[in-house]
Amino acid sequence: MPLLYSIGKVTVGKVLMTGWRPHVEGIENIPQTGGAIFAGNHLSVADELLLGAAVPRHLAFWAKSDYFTGTGVKGFLNRKLMEGLGAIRVEREGGRAALTAFDAAIPALREGELIAVYPEGTRSPDGRLYRGRTGVARLAVAAGVPIIPVGVLGTDKVQPIGRLVPKLERGVITVKFGKPIETVGRPDDRTALRELTDQVMGEIQRLTGQEYVPRYAPKREE
Repeated sequence: MPLLYSIGKVTVGKVLMTGWRPHVEGIENIPQTGGAIFAGNHLSVADELLLGAAVPRHLAFWAKSDYFTGTGVKGFLNRKLMEGLGAIRVEREGGRAALTAFDAAIPALREGELIAVYPEGTRSPDGRLYRGRTGVARLAVAAGVPIIPVGVLGTDKVQPIGRLVPKLERGVITVKFGKPIETVGRPDDRTALRELTDQVMGEIQRLTGQEYVPRYAPKREE
């Protein structure tokens, strides 16, 4: 576990778990060793903080490339923060550039790392669960690791879109970990990846009880 992440676990993570007291279910479904992908719904910026606090092992998140390429003191601090947390750089341009994130994630997963992915691709604008993108399935099959469905509830009440600081409300948040979905031996053609992705989204919906929308979530304006 990266040093900065370890420090965060015993400081920020401890504050989150004791201050907000999230209800955590299915902790036994988190593998003690080996790589895995945590695929969850996305309601709030707070999702990543609560998920990182609830998972006992190091959990790597994706971070846009801007955090790694900034200049000046702020750029330097952002870069060191992302590197210290073990974040995975994602290029926003798409195409081949965006695939560098996959290139970095696959060996990390094969070496036993845990990575968090939000298949919806963006935060839900209205609390509903939207159709998942197949990247999570493609990554899991390529690395040969299981997918752990994750359902998070209440973070949109504590830190809704547009709010910078989460409200201190105890017992509002619930984090649920579903049973691992094995991917070894799964085909990687488009149809199979779509079916696996839909299976993952179905498990997330079962954990959260959210209304499911069979289309991609609209992109948020910057």
